[in-house]
Amino acid sequence: MCGRYSVIPKAKGNSRVSKLLENHLKDAHYNAAPSQALPVVTNKQPNEIQFFSWGLQPFWAKDVKSIKRSINARAETLTEKPTFRNLLKSKRCLVPADGFYEWMATPQGKVPHRILLKNDELFSFAGLWDEWLDRNTGEVLHTYAIITTDANNLVKPIHDRMPVILSPEAEKLWLDEHETQEDLLSLLKPFEADNMKTYPVSPLVNSPLNNVPEVINSL
Repeated sequence: MCGRYSVIPKAKGNSRVSKLLENHLKDAHYNAAPSQALPVVTNKQPNEIQFFSWGLQPFWAKDVKSIKRSINARAETLTEKPTFRNLLKSKRCLVPADGFYEWMATPQGKVPHRILLKNDELFSFAGLWDEWLDRNTGEVLHTYAIITTDANNLVKPIHDRMPVILSPEAEKLWLDEHETQEDLLSLLKPFEADNMKTYPVSPLVNSPLNNVPEVINSL
């Protein structure tokens, strides 16, 4: 599961979204949380930053309270669930980030850890998005979910799942309208542990109200 992450506009990186963020993201998200409006790049508008709500609201939902919005989608079962299977074909997105958080169970309680690339560069999660029409107001709600996979050897001692991190090359393929389902699914694998690092952070991250630089500081 991925339930919190960070995206900081000054973060360096070779990701296709890094330069887009420089121009369109003024405020840092040290503690990005579900339901917030956060930056994404979609396959329909691959050269623009858009702000969608984290937590997928499928187009067929009767109202905003009729279902529980999914913040994650398991890579292994995307093709088994009609909602995700259809979005895999038509509505994919990149979710910019420079780190994510998971909680390690210890005898003293759960300890939050920040997980990021060794080079501290910006990267993208693989995501799916949808748009939902409120028939009463005419308002269109754009939402997304982050795809998860098995944890690599770095993350596994902390949590058994991790978000799918795409390399710069994989980002281009993920947004390509002509990629086959088989090729898209092949991108949804654990990122190389040797290129990542982790460290414990303050319990400030436990509350999404704490969107401050201190959240990412090492204990």
